[in-house]
Amino acid sequence: MPASSNHPTAPREKALAVNLDSQRYGTFAEIGAGQEVVRWFFQAGAAAGTIAKSISAYDMTISDAIYGRAKRYVCRERLEAMLDHEHELNRVRLEKRNAAGTALFAFADTVSARSYRGGNECHGWMGIRFQARADQPDSQIVIHVRMLDDDNRRQQDALGIVGVNLVYGASYLHAEPEKLLESLIDGLTTSRIEIDVIDFSGHAFEQVDNRVMALRLVQLGLCGATMFAAGGQVLQPSEVLYKKPVLVERGSFRPATLVNVDIIECADRIFRKEPDVDGEEPVIIAELTMANLLSEGELELKDFIDRADSLLVSGITVLISDSSEYYRLCAYLSRYTERKIGIALGVGSLLQLFEEPYYEHLEGGILEAIGRMFKNNVRLYVYPMRNAETGKIVTAENLEVSASVRPLYKYLLSEGHIEPIRDFREDLLDIYSKDLLAMIEAGESGWEEQVPPGVGKLVKERGLFGWPRS
Repeated sequence: MPASSNHPTAPREKALAVNLDSQRYGTFAEIGAGQEVVRWFFQAGAAAGTIAKSISAYDMTISDAIYGRAKRYVCRERLEAMLDHEHELNRVRLEKRNAAGTALFAFADTVSARSYRGGNECHGWMGIRFQARADQPDSQIVIHVRMLDDDNRRQQDALGIVGVNLVYGASYLHAEPEKLLESLIDGLTTSRIEIDVIDFSGHAFEQVDNRVMALRLVQLGLCGATMFAAGGQVLQPSEVLYKKPVLVERGSFRPATLVNVDIIECADRIFRKEPDVDGEEPVIIAELTMANLLSEGELELKDFIDRADSLLVSGITVLISDSSEYYRLCAYLSRYTERKIGIALGVGSLLQLFEEPYYEHLEGGILEAIGRMFKNNVRLYVYPMRNAETGKIVTAENLEVSASVRPLYKYLLSEGHIEPIRDFREDLLDIYSKDLLAMIEAGESGWEEQVPPGVGKLVKERGLFGWPRS
């Protein structure tokens, strides 16, 4: 086993290190894009010490006969079936070797690389089920990758490198999951591979919070966004969003308040009545940006988990993105759906959206940003606020924007791209997150009535957001 401070980064060196380790032995099962992962282990030398079997059940009939029928062949369900089947065979067939101190593993991937005709989605699922030591229960790592190269050969090459990194990481970095995650891109760049799902489970990863690992994917630039469900499980964004109408509320959610709930509920009522939604159940998402999470400098993992917990207890799907600008968020969502996209936001956020300095990095400035955002069948649903000094309710209709952008703003408002929310709860307009957070940190009472059901109890039980625990 390589010393912890001396891990190789080149795929051939990693494959050779695994091959020379007499305690690692297992199976490689790959569907699609060739057998690019196991090829590295064969070519590195000493492969007989590692590879029990290599299989490519490329034909659908053969694949179904071995792993069972599936609606799709490039999906997590198929990957899990492959891991189940191959690892169980290893247990049965390699029982003596395992008893003698050899840790068994099964690696699998099911992939769709660029086809001969082109035009297909280039992505895949990849995973490894393994024993960290021969006497330990199983652990597992599953990832979803998107291949970004333009040609099939380079996609296969990138896929092979990621697979080697995954096998090596499972073997030698399982005790340091964040380093394992970072190592998945060794020998590659984020312009070639995107990893938008990673899921650690089993004995070696009992203390791992997959939400934190998902956050790290975005922080490291391995993907533009990651998503997890109300139960905390990491989701594949493309599967959740595919061809669905999407309604997003962006916020700091520190913590989630009744205002956040009313914003999304009011927007949802309007959104469902849109002609191109027509009552269909939309995907509803609470979105946090990396810029928001880093607003005070260093990323505070506890603060992130506190925010996520306050949302998840309300049953809301969470998206973490690196899209500070709204037009970038819309572009990301439009990768997966051509349906209606709704953005629910407060009037204060709308005002920021029309501040010209925000777009100085764009050659076309604010006009380019607005053009990019609204080309994707997007509508903004704007919740009012109360001016703390005057007591006046500020809405999308009476909002004062700078003179230079006023004609643009009025045009978007008159054309229905900006939709005022009118059936709001006026009694909630005096809730301000900063004031609420200060009350929590001071251990005061009264804030509980300003947050969704269950959030107050959770804050007190877990000491979220600085609540003083007795």
